[in-house]
Amino acid sequence: MSCTHLDTIRPVTPSAPGCEECLQIGSRWVHLRLCLSCGHVGCCDSSPNKHASKHAFATEHPLVRSLEPGENWMWCYVDEVALEPA
Repeated sequence: MSCTHLDTIRPVTPSAPGCEECLQIGSRWVHLRLCLSCGHVGCCDSSPNKHASKHAFATEHPLVRSLEPGENWMWCYVDEVALEPA
């Protein structure tokens, strides 16, 4: 499988130091994901609120990358494929 959405990647700056929505509601997260279209920081699908995937589907922004230290993989929600840097 391959990702057909690489053209949606933009230069982005993380929108918050943690999951934007979790910080607003006082919730917790497990891991953080960065939207590669707009810079939204959301929590992963192992987190109670799954804000990264909710953002991806609500905005049609398909690609995220891990914001975890030492990780640089990406995930495409539409094609359901993980991508490693070249």
